[in-house]
Amino acid sequence: MVVLGAGPAGLVLGNLLQDSGIDCVILERAERSHLRTRARAGFLAAGTVRILERHGLADGLRRRGQAHSTCEFRTADGRFRLDYSGLGRGESHTVYPQQELVTDLLARFLDRGGRIEFGTEALAVLEPDTGRPSVTVCEADGRPGLLRARYVAGCDGRRGAARRSLPAGSVRRHHRDHGVTWLGLLAEAPPSLDAVGYAVHERGFAGHMARTSEITRYYLQCERGTPAAAWSEDRIWDELDLRMRAKEYGPLRRGSVVQRDIVDLESDVLEPLRHGSLFLVGDAAGLISPSAAKGANLAVLEAEILARALVDDLLHADAEGLDAYSARCLEYIWRAQEFSHWMIELLHGPSGSDGESLFHNSLRRSRLTSLRTSRTRQDWFAEHYVGL
Repeated sequence: MVVLGAGPAGLVLGNLLQDSGIDCVILERAERSHLRTRARAGFLAAGTVRILERHGLADGLRRRGQAHSTCEFRTADGRFRLDYSGLGRGESHTVYPQQELVTDLLARFLDRGGRIEFGTEALAVLEPDTGRPSVTVCEADGRPGLLRARYVAGCDGRRGAARRSLPAGSVRRHHRDHGVTWLGLLAEAPPSLDAVGYAVHERGFAGHMARTSEITRYYLQCERGTPAAAWSEDRIWDELDLRMRAKEYGPLRRGSVVQRDIVDLESDVLEPLRHGSLFLVGDAAGLISPSAAKGANLAVLEAEILARALVDDLLHADAEGLDAYSARCLEYIWRAQEFSHWMIELLHGPSGSDGESLFHNSLRRSRLTSLRTSRTRQDWFAEHYVGL
């Protein structure tokens, strides 16, 4: 088995296959040191935690992860909080930075004798429709290489070799550009509130997400095409203060901005997710906007589904799980896409004519009022916010 990519999807899949005695190699173009410092998502759903616990992969997050169960909305009409652990199914998130989870999964895989080829870029998957596909690679020293396997798992993202190698005409791509851009920020500053903060403002969305006791993730909606370095730190903090209404609700705790990136909110889904012996997992299967923190959680779920199916096929000659893999994962992916789309519409202002803007803003205000006042709507939100 060849696994492309050592993110959460690839590492969970690798660990589960290893535990079942299935030989696999993970190919990762980055070096190990980069994986351990690459900041990404940090909110793990209750179902994701259960998957990791079920397979003995949750020791680190249980020691260092922080339970999180409250989100706060700030608007021109005031602010309100939802303790979603007391709503819906009564579940909460665990805040655990993705780089720490990746570090845990790497250590377990390698300590148990797993093989990861760091600094090795997969270039293409050849003959995926056969029973003996191969992967061409550029090895760490620059030499070309070739690996053969019974199956290949593409856990290497939307621009990786797995997607590039799909046979022409074999896939349907569903894509949507939401027309929204975020400036993503990582600040060396303690969290300013004990909740996820969503600020709906006429100047654009602002978001506050805790990562650790000393690191906070912020988002600022900006114009499409804005360079990540365009805004000074003073401007960033002044804009966050304004949109999060710091004068009314208390100052933000400032610190150095240590990472910036531009996020164009897009969604896409490929169908099907299986192409002969090649399977798409995580972002390679479908890209989801970060508005609802679903990406890493989908990746872990899909990895478990695929691992179980591979074990059944390779050890018990039962191919039913592999045959059902695509349809089963796509059900979860589309549910997550629907809620993510709802969150985008809730948090961001419209583009278009004045009449369209007036209609959208009035509709958004009605949705926020319903979320503030209706227990039925709150239960729906909590179930979809935490679950898949």
